[in-house]
Amino acid sequence: MSICAKRPEGIWGAVLLPIDRRGEIEWSALHEQLSALHESGLEGIYTNGTAGEFHSQTEQEFDRLSQLVAEFCRLVALPFQIGVSHSNARVARERLARIASLRPDAAQVTLPDWWAPSYEEADVFLAGMAATAPEVPLVLYNPPHAKRRLSHGEIAKLRTAIPTLIGAKLPGGDELWYDELRRELPDFSVFIPGHFMASGCLAGGRGSYSNVACLSPAGAVGWWRQLREDPAGALAFETRVIAFMNKQVLPLAARYGLSNAALDKAMAAAGRWCSMGPHLLWPYSCAPEEAVAELGGAARRQLPELFSMNQ
Repeated sequence: MSICAKRPEGIWGAVLLPIDRRGEIEWSALHEQLSALHESGLEGIYTNGTAGEFHSQTEQEFDRLSQLVAEFCRLVALPFQIGVSHSNARVARERLARIASLRPDAAQVTLPDWWAPSYEEADVFLAGMAATAPEVPLVLYNPPHAKRRLSHGEIAKLRTAIPTLIGAKLPGGDELWYDELRRELPDFSVFIPGHFMASGCLAGGRGSYSNVACLSPAGAVGWWRQLREDPAGALAFETRVIAFMNKQVLPLAARYGLSNAALDKAMAAAGRWCSMGPHLLWPYSCAPEEAVAELGGAARRQLPELFSMNQ
């Protein structure tokens, strides 16, 4: 992708890691998942977000996954982004250097996270990443649990200083948060959490790296289309999505002590759009099979539209 190309928007789906009985990545199962993501109509896919367990991969696994996804996406002309995040800034920079030749549509990156960087250090980091791979656009992933949360104004300054910074994945907020977004970042691709997609995109967001797509990729795409054709209906559906997350998904974290990645993989297993199980790479726990089955039943009862799209 050239830096002048279209900035990202729409619904993007996470590439999840199928885990075998030994606790290793089941590489042979990835093609089925990639094919299902492609056929769902997503705008694109991305690797190595939280749901993609970037924090648990070895460097060899990172390289193999990046190569496999790039080859698949080039074959089917599907846009893709590669996450190069690592708590060690130097390792993140090395990851970016290694994947630059794969020509992703963007590289997603978090700020260094063992010790919270100052704004000046964040500037140095992102400028260094941009210099490492000048032809690869950057998307900043700044989640709620990041040790250094950037303000809209700080992101605007970084964008001015680093032209290859084309987007950000941010947690969203209240009306004042979106007022500031529209004022500070009017032409920037800001992505909103999947369960807030409708309200967030009507308020200024450009799309979502979607947790709803973990549950049903085609359903998440259908909801995006509904937002264009029937905004009021899409907002009403969002109310039900949020209720489902609050009543069915988040309680799993409290009940079983699960991470956000485990919740995303539980939704993917419950969605049954590919043969994805709920297991994570060592040492993280997953939702038990009976909880996944109950989650799938609840999803189909409470959000049937997500599944009528393709299942």
